[in-house]
Amino acid sequence: MVERYVMSVDQGTNSTRCILFDHQGRLAAVAQREHQQHFPRPGWVEHDAVEIWRALQRVVPDALSEAGIGVDQVAAIGIANQRETTVLWDRHTGAPLGRAIVWQDTRTAPLVEDLRRRPGDEYFLDRCCLPPSTYFSALRIRWLFDHVGGLEQRAMAGEVLFGTIESWLIWNLTGGVDGGLHVTDATNASRTMLMNIRTLTWDEELLAFFGVPRPMLPEIRSSAESYGEARSVVPGVRITAALGDQQAALFGQTCFSPGEAKCTYGTGSFLLLNTGSEVVRSRHGLLTTVGYKIGDQPPVYALEGSIAVTGSLVQWFRDRLGLISSAPEIETLARTVEDNGGCYIVPAFSGLFAPHWRSDARGVIVGLTSYITKGHLARAVLEATGWQTREVVNAMNADFPVPLKQLRVDGGMTANNLLMQFVADVLDVPVVRPMVAETVSLGAAYAAGLAAGFWADLEVLRRHWHRAGQWLPDMDPERRESEYENWQRAVERSLGWMRPPKHE
Repeated sequence: MVERYVMSVDQGTNSTRCILFDHQGRLAAVAQREHQQHFPRPGWVEHDAVEIWRALQRVVPDALSEAGIGVDQVAAIGIANQRETTVLWDRHTGAPLGRAIVWQDTRTAPLVEDLRRRPGDEYFLDRCCLPPSTYFSALRIRWLFDHVGGLEQRAMAGEVLFGTIESWLIWNLTGGVDGGLHVTDATNASRTMLMNIRTLTWDEELLAFFGVPRPMLPEIRSSAESYGEARSVVPGVRITAALGDQQAALFGQTCFSPGEAKCTYGTGSFLLLNTGSEVVRSRHGLLTTVGYKIGDQPPVYALEGSIAVTGSLVQWFRDRLGLISSAPEIETLARTVEDNGGCYIVPAFSGLFAPHWRSDARGVIVGLTSYITKGHLARAVLEATGWQTREVVNAMNADFPVPLKQLRVDGGMTANNLLMQFVADVLDVPVVRPMVAETVSLGAAYAAGLAAGFWADLEVLRRHWHRAGQWLPDMDPERRESEYENWQRAVERSLGWMRPPKHE
């Protein structure tokens, strides 16, 4: 009998990966290609959508070649993607109308301030459960309409399509200008500020408010269902899943029950807590989002704490300060000292995300004395990730009646044992890492395999999850609270740094 595989495409902030998984959920092959980051102005972050599409065209054959299989052995494709990143393209030519505006981009900050004053956060929270923030797609569409001549008129005339990255890739895979499918899934749609969180449909009031014409938007579908067959790259293979990358990680970590949570530690870090079929409206600075929707089943919701800068702080320490030559070296350097020496780093490079949502914040280093060495700075870099995680977990415990009992972790930073121990210490709960670290890709594969009948049900997927590492809390409670208080004082000093421009 010929072995079959599920193909997962993880289109992330820095690279595009294609991974093949076998029937036991084991990784069979992987291919990866980075794409360029464009920073045309301070606070602006852009990607070339065509470069990303070409990367997909290259990594898929590479993965098939590594596994030594043909397209006919691929049972289904699932796609996970960087969320909120905004692509507009010409319906008739397929050409992007400028570079994609990435989720980290902060150019819409003045618009955010206007919206928070009028009509105010509640207007949006009532409809989409998202506060005005530079994070979300609707504000980027509005910004483009306001700054690119003739674009809004072209959109009104039906010439322009909008999508997050999975929409762009699915459209191209299924034919592009020649009948390509223009779809998105509920998890990605829930990050636009344009979808009603309860009905999972585009909200007419929000569309009118932002001036977004309905014809430019993709059709909202479930996270796991048959969207259609690919016509290029893997012709004839069904595309059966799409999820935002963090929701895919929640699924890949098999957090299928309310109260189960995961945190993905990458460029930024994202902590999601399954809240079941209940839309839990956060009162403590978290986002309410769609966790996943399987076929015709009711949606599963989640609370999310998004942290903008974690792994990218280590990259800054390496590339901008030159204090280490590779990311893993930071653990070795941090272990040359016993503590942070009283030094704290708040990495508000583009404001603070959850639970603060302060676009006026900027990064600070506090507690500097002549005693501080680069080892103390390295430790402060790692501890910043732990304290930001603590802030998010505190907010989740305040919003949800079941306190967190364990945190499942994944992502590149989980290779850092010192950091994972620190996270367990400051949270005072066990931190657990699975055997398959590529949980974003695995989640997209699981969803695609479920929809294609490759796997029978969620319980089968649960049985595939195995623990690879565990860290248990081992910090004196008094020290934990004292250090956290110092962290909070450091955060206060990062706020209010960016002031609105003075008008002539």
